[in-house]
Amino acid sequence: MSTPKTPNTSTPPPDLVRVRAADAPAATSPEPGLRRRILVHNPNLMLVEHRMEKGWHGARHSHPQEQLVYILSGRLTFICGGESFEAAAGDSFIVRGGVEHEAAALQDSVVIDVCHPTRADYIPKS
Repeated sequence: MSTPKTPNTSTPPPDLVRVRAADAPAATSPEPGLRRRILVHNPNLMLVEHRMEKGWHGARHSHPQEQLVYILSGRLTFICGGESFEAAAGDSFIVRGGVEHEAAALQDSVVIDVCHPTRADYIPKS
């Protein structure tokens, strides 16, 4: 006689998370001069669009997530750890989790960030 199996009640994460542009959440404005739009995410990975107005300056901060940055348009200055540099359209870099960094927009700019794991603080509370 075989023992009946207990059904698995935990739900695994989906194999695919798809968000059409028309269905993406509206951008939020966490501070003056910055618009943030969460494009898609799961617990491990997040894709975020940031639009910065010329003159915007973000506060120096750190977070445990790894952050991959790609500049779609515009020009910014970055301070990461002890290094300061400018980045322009087409440039990319990675900020290691836990490292203090900040950015300022020299021109209107659009930046794509990939965070690992997802930044729960970016997700609006329902």
